[in-house]
Amino acid sequence: MQGHADFPLSELGFRQARVLADRLASITIDALYASPLLRAKQTADSVAEALQLDVAEDDRLKEYDIGDLTGLTWVEVQARYPEVARKYREESGFPVFPGAEGRDVFAARVRESLDEIVANHKDDEAVAVVTHGGPILVYVMATLGTEYSRPPTFRVDNTSIATIEYGERGGVPGHTVIGLNDTCHLRSLPK
Repeated sequence: MQGHADFPLSELGFRQARVLADRLASITIDALYASPLLRAKQTADSVAEALQLDVAEDDRLKEYDIGDLTGLTWVEVQARYPEVARKYREESGFPVFPGAEGRDVFAARVRESLDEIVANHKDDEAVAVVTHGGPILVYVMATLGTEYSRPPTFRVDNTSIATIEYGERGGVPGHTVIGLNDTCHLRSLPK
């Protein structure tokens, strides 16, 4: 259970970050933002090197703070918090994690960050954001107008690309999900 635990990338994670950086180097990106948690920051650093950009860190892009469960293995969660583990395994929706930040707070901070990033750039600029699965789920679901739910209705794999286009369509400003969980670049990695 990672949450705000600040684990570095594994060797596989570094390889995934490098192939992601290679893929993104083939397109023009004007700005790069990242969660300051080490696993996202190390990924962003690989991308930044390939794109010759600086990384702007934003605490609001961090993963969901799972409170007292941070850093525990699933076996430890089951032993220490059996009711939470049962609800997580057997029920839809979200059980309350002791000490967690709360789903509404999490969703609000992620939306605030990404909406601010969009507002700070012109419509013709391409911006990359390196964050975690939770923030991507929250933002894409909000863009699609669906509730943030568990289990989610789509996957967000490590170093996958989600593409959201911002701008006017028919005179109405809005967001359009163009791509989701794009992992084509990972095909070059040995199994």
